[in-house]
This record gives sequence, C-alpha cells and structure tokens, in this order.
Amino acid sequence: MQKKISKVKNKNVQMVKAYILDTLAWAYIALVSYKVLYDRIYIENRYPEFTWKQPTYALYFGMAAAALLFFTNFSLGRGSLGLIKLKDDESVTSKPFAFIGYLLIILTFITGFYVSQVSLKEFFSAQGLEGAKRIFTALFHPNWSIFEQGLFAAIETIYMAFIATAIAIPIAFLLGFLAARNLMTGNPVGFFVYTALRTILNVSRSIEPLVWAIIFSVWVGIGPFSGMLALCLHSIASLTKQYSEQIESVDDGPIEAMTATGAHPVQVVWFGVVPQIVLPYLSYTIYRWDINVRMATVIGLVGGGGIGNLLMQYQGQARWNEVGLLVILIAIIVWTMDWASSVIREALK
Repeated sequence: MQKKISKVKNKNVQMVKAYILDTLAWAYIALVSYKVLYDRIYIENRYPEFTWKQPTYALYFGMAAAALLFFTNFSLGRGSLGLIKLKDDESVTSKPFAFIGYLLIILTFITGFYVSQVSLKEFFSAQGLEGAKRIFTALFHPNWSIFEQGLFAAIETIYMAFIATAIAIPIAFLLGFLAARNLMTGNPVGFFVYTALRTILNVSRSIEPLVWAIIFSVWVGIGPFSGMLALCLHSIASLTKQYSEQIESVDDGPIEAMTATGAHPVQVVWFGVVPQIVLPYLSYTIYRWDINVRMATVIGLVGGGGIGNLLMQYQGQARWNEVGLLVILIAIIVWTMDWASSVIREALK
C-alpha cells in the first residue's frame, strides 16, 4: 500500500515538473516570436524596447498553452520526462512534442543571430576593412624596441599565474573533501557544510576573474597583486569543484571495507580516497595553471598587472606596432604553456 502511495506521489511530482517545463517552453516561444520574429524582423526595429510586461504576458500565454496541450502529444514536458508512452514501432522523433523541441532550438538560433546583431554588410564595409587593414599591417610589423619591457611583463604574468595556482592548490585540496557529496551527506552537520560550501563556491565561480580583478584593483590597488588574488580566488572555486567531483566518482569498495573495520573517518579519507585521486588531481592542477597563464594576460586589461596591463596601455594609445610585439609574446607564452602542460600530463599517465 505504501509503495502504491509513493508511486502515485512520484507520478504527481513528475506531472507538476512536466507542466512547469511546458509553461516555460511556450512562454519562451511566445516571447521570442514577438521580440524577434515580429519586432526585430517584421518591423525591422534594431533596438526593440523591453518592458517587464512582455515576459509577464508571455508567461500567462505559456500557462494557458501548457494547460490546453498538456494531455496531448504536444506536451514537451511529458515527452521529455517519459510520461508519453511510445509504441514498439514508434520513435521519439515521430511524436509532436519532438517538433516543439526542434522549434525551441531553431528559435534560439534565430534569436542569438539577431541579438548578437550579426551583420555581414558591416563586416565587409569599406570603412571597416580599411581600419582592419591598418591594424593588421601594424601588428605584422612589431616594434622590437620594447622587447625588453614586454619580456619582463611576460615573466611577471607567468609568476603571477604560478603563485595564484600554488596558493589555490592546498586550499582547494582541503575544501574538495568538504564539497564531496559522498563524504559529507551522512549526517545533518555534514550536509549543511556541503550545501553551504557548494553555494559559496558556485557564487564565486560564477563571477569571472575579470570582475574579481576589478574588485581587487580597487581593494589593493592596480598591479600584479590584484591580478594574482583574482586568479587565486577563481582557481580555488574551480579546483574545488573538480577535486570534489573526482572524489564523488571514486570506487566505494575500499571506503566501505575500511568503514566496516572501524577506521576513523580521517583514515578512511587518507587511505581509501586519496590514493584514487592523486593522478587526476595532478592533471587538473597542471591544466589550471595553464588556464591561469592564459587568463593572466587578459585580466591585465583591467589593472591586474603583467603583460595585459602593458597591452592595454599601448592599445589605448593606438600604438599598434607595440601591440603587435606584445601579441607575439602572448602567443609564445600560451603556446609554450600548452606544450609544457601537455608533456607533463602525458608523463603522468
């Protein structure tokens, strides 16, 4: 009896989820159709006005359309959740809800095309091509007189990325265990720590290093220290996520065996988990340093120091010959790091 009640509850939950999916799908179709197909293409309004009434009305339309079509084969929610039964000789693509999914994908591509304001006319305009020719001509004739200055800035960039990665590794290593579901959800306290830590990490990881660099540039001043802090914070969040997911995918056999013998939780982690994650951790860490070197050249554009800062100065002065040399140095750095990291990862296999 209890299984039957549980099965009914689960089905009801699935039905609610399906209705919500249908509502969102039809609301999206209505909003995109109005803002893009009508306002942007038919009226040719390049910068259509946006008001909150539009998504509100679209949501109302979505709720009504979902209610009318919910028990038909046009219900994308029921179809995607497997609530629409298929005959033995039927495929998913033959059902009407599959075409609703195709419509969503097509509308998304059309919307992205127009929101991005893709214009081949502007791309191939005479004025634009003349400007591009002027810049590329300067880039391919670099000013080698600033080579020494650019080299020192490049070295600063590499060390900035190295220190950021080195500081992030031990912190992320410890937080990785606290952010692993299979280790922390056994009791209420552990679950709370897991949930709180995951939330903090998701928020900090969702903020790009460029934004953190701006914040730290105001906090500690413009220079490599602010760039290092930005890279370090983002590296901690990213590495912790990668480390914790690796922990969650380990073989549970050794852990269960050690727990059954009465081993302390710390012993279980150290002897049952750590040996299984060492090589993946090394691979993730090397790849993170590679990413940080690439990113360090970018955050310098907002005051994070290194070669990016120098690049921003010359670009602001339209000194494209100097910019050309810095671009060459950046390309050499990125290529060298990519080659070195691939060699190291190959050696660790």
